[in-house]
Amino acid sequence: MASRMPPSRADLGRLIADARRIVVFTGAGISTESGIPDFRSPGGVWSQMKPIYFQEFVASEERRREAWSRVFSGRAGWVGREPNDGHAGVARLIHAGKASSVVTQNVDNLHQASGVPPERVIELHGNASYATCLECGLRHELEDLKVLYEATGDLPACRACGGIVKTATISFGQAMPPEPMARAEAETRACDLFLVLGSSLVVYPAAGFPVMAKRNGAVLAIVNREETELDPYADLVLHDEIGPVMREVAPAN
Repeated sequence: MASRMPPSRADLGRLIADARRIVVFTGAGISTESGIPDFRSPGGVWSQMKPIYFQEFVASEERRREAWSRVFSGRAGWVGREPNDGHAGVARLIHAGKASSVVTQNVDNLHQASGVPPERVIELHGNASYATCLECGLRHELEDLKVLYEATGDLPACRACGGIVKTATISFGQAMPPEPMARAEAETRACDLFLVLGSSLVVYPAAGFPVMAKRNGAVLAIVNREETELDPYADLVLHDEIGPVMREVAPAN
């Protein structure tokens, strides 16, 4: 009996061509090709720099100062990179009308930087490119906060209400934002192809969306360099580099 050929980029291209409504789900693996580290892998940021939990940030001025020191020095490595071919391919799927949204675990703002309209990006873990007040929600730009911090040494505080200001990321121990979760669920239930790019699919509740899509009748495709726990559940799995894959399956017009 002839063995079945492993899936190829061409197979993924056919799934995309046949789909009417794609949800793209992205994790850290799509951004490593832009030089942003994978935070949870061995040798990643969290193995070198202990995360600051939300409760610590709120309760301790010392921990807030450490957190802002990481942000202003760039040690955290969250932002400051350029989109790569993976992000560009996702943007092409959005602009071609093939994909309805991008659900992302990333906080690096690279989908927006690649040309995806912000309203099409659903950020499950927030965004590290700006800050918000924990009291009133007012947005603050990092560069403005950095200027004041370096001039005075004072910790960032809200210019409107004086409340604690934090980068707009979801920290360890912080509640998941209900609105993005609800939007992600609605998009997941409406799609006919759920395309995972660069997620290890181990962080819940976000990793529950591929299962939800599959159970709702959508095709599930996973592109990731390493195996994931959901590989046996998927209709197509490619252990491949995301940039070259997206260059091939989402070509420019």
